[in-house]
Amino acid sequence: MKVTVKPYIGQHCESTATGTLLGQIGIELSEPMLFGLGEGLSFIFWNMKIMDFPFIGGRVKPDLLTANIAKNFGLKLIVKETSSKEKAWQEVRKLLDNNKAVGLKLDCYHLEYFSNPIHFAGHYVAILGYDDNKAFLVDTKQQGSEVTTSLKSLERARSEKGAMSSRNLYYVLEKDGETTPLKQAIIAAIRSNIKQYLNPPISNLGYRGIEKTSSEIIEWFDRSKDVKTEFATSAMIMERAGTGGALFRNLYRDFLKEAYELTGNKAIGEAHKAFVGVAQSWSDIIALFEKVAETGERQYVIQASGELKALAAQEKEAVQLLEAA
Repeated sequence: MKVTVKPYIGQHCESTATGTLLGQIGIELSEPMLFGLGEGLSFIFWNMKIMDFPFIGGRVKPDLLTANIAKNFGLKLIVKETSSKEKAWQEVRKLLDNNKAVGLKLDCYHLEYFSNPIHFAGHYVAILGYDDNKAFLVDTKQQGSEVTTSLKSLERARSEKGAMSSRNLYYVLEKDGETTPLKQAIIAAIRSNIKQYLNPPISNLGYRGIEKTSSEIIEWFDRSKDVKTEFATSAMIMERAGTGGALFRNLYRDFLKEAYELTGNKAIGEAHKAFVGVAQSWSDIIALFEKVAETGERQYVIQASGELKALAAQEKEAVQLLEAA
């Protein structure tokens, strides 16, 4: 049994899963547009004693991207969780049997098509069908877009516990009357996103978080027991782990370009030009992380620290341009 829907081809897991669900209700948009409508721009530097090394992230926390897309478009988002593995599958199977694509949040470690699995319970896929043994999923193009995994592995992935995990979470999107016009949704998303970005509640978020990271990475380097592996992994996460490159800044840059072309809003156009530079600055910093991984030399951490401090101001100024949108 398989739902009749065109799989969305994307780089980021949540926009890929949600894009597939949107396609079934007749909404087809680029991935940068989905990222922007989802108010995806953010920054976080997170470090806890239980972590092997700090996490550097560039988007809003899991679940919010889809929730924001639904809010800004005037769609009905239905999200359900249950601690029962059996009930979780029965509910999803019922939706599939009614030709409804379903979004799932899970731990990608258990998915059999991942060649180098790591535990990450904030991963998203769309499920399109099943047979007696396996599930048919849509994942990012890095994984092959249309993929399969056994029903047993899917059950383990959905019920895994740990950081960012949910209780067998699934979601569907439905039209609830007329949708918000795209131009209106774009402006609403930008205004909401920049308000959150420019007013971070704690110092490790937003532009303040970028500035904090500039000093934290030196301390991280000095106490690390495996500099090369840790900085290589961090660089990979920022550049290639579904971010679209440059810690999601390429996606937001391209969203602003498309938004300007659709709205003609001058502030958005100016911000797009600024984000071309912001994205390049992130790429430069990621390259320095890779240099640290290759050489183990402290000079590249010091250089990255200085560039991060400058980037905090650069990104803040770019985002502030959008206040006039």
